[in-house]
Amino acid sequence: MKSYTGKNLEDVLKQAAEDKGVSVEELTYNVTEETSGFLGLGSKTTITAYCRNDIREFMKAYLQTYFEGIHMEVSIDVVDDGEYFRVNLDAENNAILIGKNGQTLQAVNTVLKSASSSEFKRRIGVLIDINGYKEEKYQKVCSLALRVAKSVQRTKTDATLDPMPADERKAIHNYLANMKHIATVSEGEGNQRRLKIVYSEDNA
Repeated sequence: MKSYTGKNLEDVLKQAAEDKGVSVEELTYNVTEETSGFLGLGSKTTITAYCRNDIREFMKAYLQTYFEGIHMEVSIDVVDDGEYFRVNLDAENNAILIGKNGQTLQAVNTVLKSASSSEFKRRIGVLIDINGYKEEKYQKVCSLALRVAKSVQRTKTDATLDPMPADERKAIHNYLANMKHIATVSEGEGNQRRLKIVYSEDNA
């Protein structure tokens, strides 16, 4: 992250905002040094600051370096939707990037999320897709979950789905959110975390 130094916080925030072409309100910053000087003379404030576009640029550069390192040519597009940074990748052989049951894609997603969160000292939401693979996967798991949920409605017997990544569990949760007498609960740990579809009298 880039550092900025000025005579006071207001001055240095204005400087950072102008440099990045955003408003002060769009900055996230951390004061790293602050000296008051003698009678206010010689006072100095130093901060590190970034905006969401810095996160987007970091992700793109990180992935470019990664793929160059393994000699793979990949098209990278990063879009900030305000909640998640959605990354779309497209390579000559997308199957290699996706891996068996999407495991390689999920691993790349985890690495990028960890690197970005570490760089900017905050939890950052990342969703990587490869030429529409994830969107198709969401449709499939939601279709499966709907069939299971209808069975739960009919039998009033809870059902547990196979383990799946957090983004797929969230897709199902949102998809079934307004379904009568149905609620979803995540259970389990790590890569064994799964979604349980339960019958609920309250959710009518």
